[in-house]
Amino acid sequence: MSPELARESTLGISGIKALTFDVFGTVVDWRTSMSAEGSRLGEAKGIQADWVAFADAWRGGYTPAMDSVRSGDLPWTNIDGLHRIILDNILDEFGIVSLTEEDRDEFNRAWHRLDPWPDVVSGLGRLKTDFLIATLSNGNVALLTNMAKRAGLVWDCVLSAELSGHYKPDPEVYMKAAQLLGLRTEQVMMVAAHPFDLRAAQAVGMRAAYVSRPLEFGPGTTPEQPDPEEFDVYTTDFLDLAKQLES
Repeated sequence: MSPELARESTLGISGIKALTFDVFGTVVDWRTSMSAEGSRLGEAKGIQADWVAFADAWRGGYTPAMDSVRSGDLPWTNIDGLHRIILDNILDEFGIVSLTEEDRDEFNRAWHRLDPWPDVVSGLGRLKTDFLIATLSNGNVALLTNMAKRAGLVWDCVLSAELSGHYKPDPEVYMKAAQLLGLRTEQVMMVAAHPFDLRAAQAVGMRAAYVSRPLEFGPGTTPEQPDPEEFDVYTTDFLDLAKQLES
């Protein structure tokens, strides 16, 4: 992004008190982390599998599982619970039958151990100086808290879709976050690598910062590139976001 565009993109965003962050894909590199977890499990248990494809399949079940909750096909189930349902299904699909119940539970908790993108820890440290920073993820509170503790993510608080009984992009998630922070929605900026998340936040009055994560789904993939005029801020990473919001 040119310096001129960076300056223009920050116009009109005064009054922001808090930044809320999508986590999977925006803060943490789930694909690399989960394929590495699978590889370690496979080595320990003598299981041969394409663990990158396994990670993709596990993540691929995420939206359909949440839709099952929305439709009423499933009662309210947090992300740990949905991840376990998806895991059991794809273990069968990959022909992996040797894992015990304990093995499956531990593997499911790998989602609590995801590694952040390289810019995240230092970027959050800078942003925390001027803003309240919080998660706003579909991940459940326990998952997000354990992840933060392990990875050194310096959140001021952990907010989850779980607290509203809805999943993003349902509007209740964003409105509940602002309410819990004691702020108006226009005082909160949603930060995400996924345009659908930002559009939903904007629909309830939040501001929006897009962060490019071109490798979320691996090399050679082409995540949606939103129009440069669509969101308040466009950034290449969290350090760039901090620089723009400081200007």
